Amino acid sequence: MRNFRRIEIRPAVPDDVMMIASVLVSTWRATFRGIISDTYLDAMTVEDQAIGHARRMRSPGAFLLVAVDMSEERVIGFANYGRARAMPPGFDRELYELYLLPEFHGAGIGAALLRAVAAHCREMQASSLFAWVLAGNPNRAFYERLGARAVGQGRVSVGRQSLEQIAYRWDDLAKLAGFGNISA
Repeated sequence: MRNFRRIEIRPAVPDDVMMIASVLVSTWRATFRGIISDTYLDAMTVEDQAIGHARRMRSPGAFLLVAVDMSEERVIGFANYGRARAMPPGFDRELYELYLLPEFHGAGIGAALLRAVAAHCREMQASSLFAWVLAGNPNRAFYERLGARAVGQGRVSVGRQSLEQIAYRWDDLAKLAGFGNISA
């Protein structure tokens, strides 16, 4: 039986940066081992990631939401999103990152984060949301279950590797935000 905890989703604050960075490093090492080189993954540091996320937190037009396990008052997941960076017209918002510690997968927390992102994007009058996802990401089905459809392919450099990625798009932000029926 799963131990249910109270999870709060809220905007990130500067005090969250180290925990966000820790989630990212832990998640990348658990998820991308065998996809991204061990050398790259092992060289990642929480400190370097914290610097990058502190910068993102101050970027105009970019937003960070965190999922906090209130029983331990720790960040267990986060979503980073904002204006679309490099896609054709018609893609107004981009989900840059969505990471959740592996021990919390399957509890609906990732879906709740994504729904909160969609709701905020709707408030900003966005009509769509997309995300680049590594083709080898074992969690790609998560996006598909939440109604995303593949709309493009590309490549991304990670360290010395060039990896295939897939662009997923949601056209119905009301449905994604939970205003319609969608299953997680």
